[in-house]
Amino acid sequence: MKKTILHTLVASSLVLFASQAFAADDVNLRMSWWGGNGRHQVTLKALEEFHKQYPNINVKSEYTGWDGHLSRLTTQIAGGTEPDVMQTNWNWLPIFSKDGKGFYDLNTVKGELDLSQFNPIELEQTTVDGKLNGIPISVTARVFYFNEETWKKAGLAYPKTWDELLAAGQVFKEKLGDQYYPLVLEHQDSLALVRSYITQKYNIPVIDEATKKFNYSPEQWVEFFEMYKKMVDSHVMPSSKYYASFGKSNMYEMKPWVNGEWAGTYMWNSTINKYSDNLKAPAKLELGDYPMLPDAKDAGLFFKPAQMFSIGKSTKHPKESALLINFLLNSKEGVDALGLERGVPLSQAAVKQLTDNGVIKADDPAVSGLTLALKLPHEMKTSPYFDDPQIVALFGDAIQSIDYGQKSVKETAEYFQKQGDRILKRASR
Repeated sequence: MKKTILHTLVASSLVLFASQAFAADDVNLRMSWWGGNGRHQVTLKALEEFHKQYPNINVKSEYTGWDGHLSRLTTQIAGGTEPDVMQTNWNWLPIFSKDGKGFYDLNTVKGELDLSQFNPIELEQTTVDGKLNGIPISVTARVFYFNEETWKKAGLAYPKTWDELLAAGQVFKEKLGDQYYPLVLEHQDSLALVRSYITQKYNIPVIDEATKKFNYSPEQWVEFFEMYKKMVDSHVMPSSKYYASFGKSNMYEMKPWVNGEWAGTYMWNSTINKYSDNLKAPAKLELGDYPMLPDAKDAGLFFKPAQMFSIGKSTKHPKESALLINFLLNSKEGVDALGLERGVPLSQAAVKQLTDNGVIKADDPAVSGLTLALKLPHEMKTSPYFDDPQIVALFGDAIQSIDYGQKSVKETAEYFQKQGDRILKRASR
């Protein structure tokens, strides 16, 4: 009897210890990202595949659209409740990690995360004070895409120079009507485009990285905003006032875009397919040339990591989090699931796999746009401070003051420079 009881106790203890051991090995992660339904679905599929390979690691998905995502994440990071794995933006580094300690240092999890698949130059862009704050998923650049059908109706070839771009506006107006424009740009697009022009002309960066101050003189800022007004006055693109009359939906969902009245854009190569997919058939977007001033040494490209995957500094499971990132970016199953949803990947393993599978095609607008950008001179790096949300919003307010007749170009330039310097001073503390 005693032996029976003893055996029962031993057996029960073994079950209990096994249960405790399993519980100790069971890991729960949280992962957040933003995007549209297409991105949500492919990421959820990838996470399913990850769980099959790592059944003891459970991943809770926290996904949203773009609106409100940054403010939500800001609150989480401030409270130490951020997700273990996060899709992040390159321009958030100065906001969350000025000293490199805002995110987990990925250099410390090299055993789980194969960094050899990534170009060290690209990893430098996401490194702060020697700490790798994120893995760039892809790189992206703004280039020109044009609606083939509408430009054909206007009887114009795609512009190769800035003068040809400026001249196209009046041709569109005369041949097609007031509602037709060669381009449509939201305020952040206009900011990047005018920066490209001024960079080509003066060959200096907008922001001095050492001092965290604007490099432009008052006269150059006036010229900056004069170029914006010139494009609007020349009917190259709608004013912010006219654009606002169509509401606050995504630009690629607005009727003038879908119908081809807005016949081009200056857009990230990594996101261009959703703009092309929304056009009314048989219209399609084609890559245009990139205008260059005769003596330009740099194209003034806005070249940056499209997005990153980062690990939260508060995570209790850095190794498992690194395994998840490695799976999404370097494994066959993860790469197959994500495809080109987040742009042409930087991972060498992913590029080879997607090329062999025929997913990466040379004539794909996203791929051809990146190829063009890489061929253009682009030694001058863009400061993440230039892409600070407050700077971008300030520019939006500034061009509205011009388009609504509230300020002159000179007054707008003075206002932008003064307020922008204040934002940079606060952001760099």
